[in-house]
Amino acid sequence: MTPVIVLVGPPGAGKTSVGEIVAARLRVDFRDTDADVEAAAGMPIGEIFFDAGEAHFRELERSAVRAALDEARGVLALGGGAVVDAGTRAALAGHQVVFLDVDMHDAVRRVGLSRDRPLLLTNPRAQLKRLLDARRPLYEEVAAVTIPTGGRTPDEVADAVIAAMDAGHPPKPRP
Repeated sequence: MTPVIVLVGPPGAGKTSVGEIVAARLRVDFRDTDADVEAAAGMPIGEIFFDAGEAHFRELERSAVRAALDEARGVLALGGGAVVDAGTRAALAGHQVVFLDVDMHDAVRRVGLSRDRPLLLTNPRAQLKRLLDARRPLYEEVAAVTIPTGGRTPDEVADAVIAAMDAGHPPKPRP
């Protein structure tokens, strides 16, 4: 078995909030690979970045994503940068992936411009814009459907995710 749905998107898109709501409504488990990374490392993501560096964090993240794709049976949320890895993007083929798309205004409001986001500590607004611009094509590459989150509550986004699933958006085929 595989996850019922995999949520991807940048920081502030609402992957965890929306994922928990969707999982509750579908009566399935919710899993977040950021939480898996923190559990494996025994420390918060920010500390992993500072103590061991981004490369080590990305290695832990790759491992967490691979395990979760094999083990998760419910809703799975990936960390915002997971799609940067080509192997992760390839592993997502054949899964029901939904891209939660957030605009700059809402992303800034939601992430608070640095709180627990190591990649946003220096000039957070510019860094967030750079991340959104660089990663959007990667999110679109892996997603079967895109759900805009701007101006919507997590419940409204969850409604849209479930409606997209009910509409039968097929997963992208495996290569």
